[in-house]
Amino acid sequence: MEVEYHEEYVRNSRGVQLFTCGWLPAAAAPKALVFLCHGYGMECSGFMRECGVRLAAAGYGVFGIDYEGHGKSMGARCYIRSFRRLVDDCHHFFKSICELEEYRSKSRFLYGESMGGAVALLLHMKDPAFWDGAVLVAPMCKISEKVKPHPLVITLLTQVEDAIPKWKIVPTKDVIDAAFKDPVKREKIRKNKLIYQDKPRLKTALEMLRISMYIEDSLSQVKLPFFVLHGEADTVTDPEISRALYERAASADKTIKLYPEIWLMARTAVRRRLASGLSDSAEASSAGSPAGRITTLRCER
Repeated sequence: MEVEYHEEYVRNSRGVQLFTCGWLPAAAAPKALVFLCHGYGMECSGFMRECGVRLAAAGYGVFGIDYEGHGKSMGARCYIRSFRRLVDDCHHFFKSICELEEYRSKSRFLYGESMGGAVALLLHMKDPAFWDGAVLVAPMCKISEKVKPHPLVITLLTQVEDAIPKWKIVPTKDVIDAAFKDPVKREKIRKNKLIYQDKPRLKTALEMLRISMYIEDSLSQVKLPFFVLHGEADTVTDPEISRALYERAASADKTIKLYPEIWLMARTAVRRRLASGLSDSAEASSAGSPAGRITTLRCER
């Protein structure tokens, strides 16, 4: 199926221009809507392009937004002054799409990777009845102890965050080296100038830490149907928290899939299976699992 791609800039409530994009089936109306939530330092038009194209080719309308300071959006590079504001920006843009006449009757799903998984969960908590389901890939519900600074360092940084919020002084391992197992993939990512590759800014790192702690404490509030996938070799976002999400969420329709020896960003095959409606969805459906309805993205509200 042929796919149409479009781009548009919108302004958030603070007047900042944000980049948005979308992929649609060229010859038919989409059977459901999927909204992309990208990860820390990432962007939608390039890094998540394959996901958008494959889902649109399968008949879905796919929409993404680069967070403020990310990708093609305006703002200090990868500076997150308030994680709640970032979520609000996604909330307003995604809802503006859902409120269009041609989309009001369509089911709506969230797809979040890493930090985007945290964004997706917070969007659900913001309006629990609005979303029909979510696919969460290595969601940032907890920062791995392997990349988290020492508690004494965190205490020191917290004391100076308001004085130097944008400083790139957070001592942490290179996220690209920690996230991408394939050296060829690493090199490709490093050549994408839209992807942030410097040290985390002070305020950004502390906001991510606080929001992951909040989500970890709020897992029982998750009620939407979801399918969570995580690599057991992930050293950036802790796979144990995906297990906790599955166990503690109040959702009646939920499935977890853990991949041995897969890192955070070794997810190309996962994207392909999800977008094509193969493997995991077929497995869940054939087993009679209600999660089969999520992975194949049911289309009727």
